[in-house]
Amino acid sequence: MAEKRLKIWFDKEGDYLEVIFEQRPGYFRETSNPHVMEKVDEKGNVLGFSVMRVSALHDVPMEVAL
Repeated sequence: MAEKRLKIWFDKEGDYLEVIFEQRPGYFRETSNPHVMEKVDEKGNVLGFSVMRVSALHDVPMEVAL
């Protein structure tokens, strides 16, 4: 069985976290949470997500549907 690998990037200066499930072409679109964008392919399959203003989220857990 093949391992699934994630690409995780945190930009401290930009206060930005990105998690990519699959390294394929796609684009980011908004979600119901103003801090979260999801990366999808042309068919709408989720390839990853990004979280903006990470430092503002330290008080409570964040939940969002992708």
